[in-house]
Amino acid sequence: MPKAALVSLATSVPPHLFLQKDVLAAAWDELGPRFPEFVQFSGIFSNTGIIKRHGVKPFDWYLEPRGWPERTEAFLEGAEALFVDVAEKALASAHLAGGDIDTVVTVCSTGIATPSLEARVARRMGFRSDVMRVPVFGLGCAGGTSGLSIASRLAQARPGTNVLLVAIELCSLALRHDQLTKANIVAISLFGDGAAAVVLRAGDGGATQIEDAGEHLWPDTLGIMGWSVDPEGFGVIFRRTIPDFVVAHLNPAVMQILARMQLSMTDIDRFICHPGGARVVSALETALGLGQGTLDCERQVIADYGNMSSPTVLFVLEQVRARGLPARSLLTALGPGFTASCVALRHAT
Repeated sequence: MPKAALVSLATSVPPHLFLQKDVLAAAWDELGPRFPEFVQFSGIFSNTGIIKRHGVKPFDWYLEPRGWPERTEAFLEGAEALFVDVAEKALASAHLAGGDIDTVVTVCSTGIATPSLEARVARRMGFRSDVMRVPVFGLGCAGGTSGLSIASRLAQARPGTNVLLVAIELCSLALRHDQLTKANIVAISLFGDGAAAVVLRAGDGGATQIEDAGEHLWPDTLGIMGWSVDPEGFGVIFRRTIPDFVVAHLNPAVMQILARMQLSMTDIDRFICHPGGARVVSALETALGLGQGTLDCERQVIADYGNMSSPTVLFVLEQVRARGLPARSLLTALGPGFTASCVALRHAT
């Protein structure tokens, strides 16, 4: 059976640019007077490695408390616009139109839309009435890699068909004023908005093929990362022990995933990782036996865009691809579950 190949890849961010120093100043103004411990945690903002990021709403919008209705309205408006923008970029790069797409996989964990996003933009995109829709919710930061795995398997199952993957997250809309916790401050310091789109097709011998994919779910780790839900909106569940967890547990999990692919660590020419933050990137380098500084594209993406959850690893892939992919690379991302997701790419050099 022919492997799915990467036909095109595009990324997009919303128009509002936020400098990290301005976010910190606003956090001091809003949280500092109400949260005495904020002085201890304010250093997190400079330790993330982030210089700037993007939001779907103007900066001042985030300075007022928001409830579910306002967040959902902002999500639907912003996500639909960003979906169309990034999908049209990917289609143009692939020399396709919306009507050429046979399957749409939409990955998103930062808003709730029923009907789902690809249905809401179907008319604008020109999708056919028989397009297969696969909305995927709840994978969080692992969603870009797991979504690529899902999309590639769907493409491989029907050679010659065009599969569009869109990973889109508006993390900024989960900003909370009421949660005076370290986890919330970490979230405020890290998250930005963005989207990535990939077109995949099997059967025509593309240069970059999805060789294999795998996941590892650790038991009893539900509390590491995720959402709580209350009348105001999503509330972040986020432990700063993630870098320690990565150092302790990622290597054997990746080795098991590779073994199932009949590969080993030495077969991988480039690890392409979801950069959760500067400390996570350093932990990834340690866990994967890489020299500190090896994951340079990961650091550049986190500096320029922050942690956008699922699309972030595809932003990294875009940068590595622009430099020239090696013969074999491995995308890795960690997300709620707690789960490691991996996709092996084989590139004809």
